Amino acid sequence: MMKLQAGMIAPHFEVEDIFGGRIDLGDYAGRFVLLSFLRNGGCALCNLRVHQLIQRYPELHARGLEMLAVFESPVSSIRQHVTSRQDVPFPIIADPAAWLYDLYDVEVSQEKVGASMARMGTPVMQQMIQDAAAIGYQLAHEDGSNFNRIPADFLIDPDQRIRLAFYSDLVGDHLPLSEVNEAMAAAAL
Repeated sequence: MMKLQAGMIAPHFEVEDIFGGRIDLGDYAGRFVLLSFLRNGGCALCNLRVHQLIQRYPELHARGLEMLAVFESPVSSIRQHVTSRQDVPFPIIADPAAWLYDLYDVEVSQEKVGASMARMGTPVMQQMIQDAAAIGYQLAHEDGSNFNRIPADFLIDPDQRIRLAFYSDLVGDHLPLSEVNEAMAAAAL
């Protein structure tokens, strides 16, 4: 697997979001894009991340950041688990065949999922589980989903180059939004 790195051109894609809207990465030229690869629609920790993105969306969008979220689930699962419970103001892409995951070299790792499971009792993980429960999500496995998928996030510059590439080491870890803020501020200088 060849992980993408800062400075590389972001792999181009054209897809539809879960409501049939056309998403062409090239249409986002001139703006920052946070491209988040999540696990599956039923993943409590992924839905917690979506919730966090929704909370910060007004501020970050006002500063010129667009967001795109990708789930390795069919549209029906995303509608059932994500958009029926949360008012998501940014496009969500269903990628059950993992085409975009492969394009961005987002990994599958039984070892990393095992390491994630081993940290379930830690205070950080317990807080994440409580935070997910507070918005209505419990830890569960979605039938037919890729249990060993590991999340990844990419901040793409207005020139379509990757500014930050974050490949998670553990389920529930994501690119900190403070780093997104810092990178956008640095680019404005």
